[in-house]
Amino acid sequence: MALYLSKEKKEEIFAEHGGDAKNSGSIEAQIALFTFRIAGLTDHLKDNKKDHSSRRALLTLVGKRKRLLTYLYKKDITRYRAIIEKLDIRKSSVATSSGNY
Repeated sequence: MALYLSKEKKEEIFAEHGGDAKNSGSIEAQIALFTFRIAGLTDHLKDNKKDHSSRRALLTLVGKRKRLLTYLYKKDITRYRAIIEKLDIRKSSVATSSGNY
């Protein structure tokens, strides 16, 4: 099951988190888009437990989001904390060696 987003929905997500509807490259906008897609795939997998290709896609998206969050954590901790708070992502989604968030 592929979660296809309309152009308007993507622009809405980018405008809310990236500052502009055309700013699809900002880290916050990408994390927000991945979070939206993860939520959709999670709902799909609750009903379709044997859909292994969607499960693999979900794990891929979670990994991509985790890498972006790790990058943002190292680059700018205040933006990281803001996006975690805004999207209500658990803090354990980024594992650091120091353990301080």
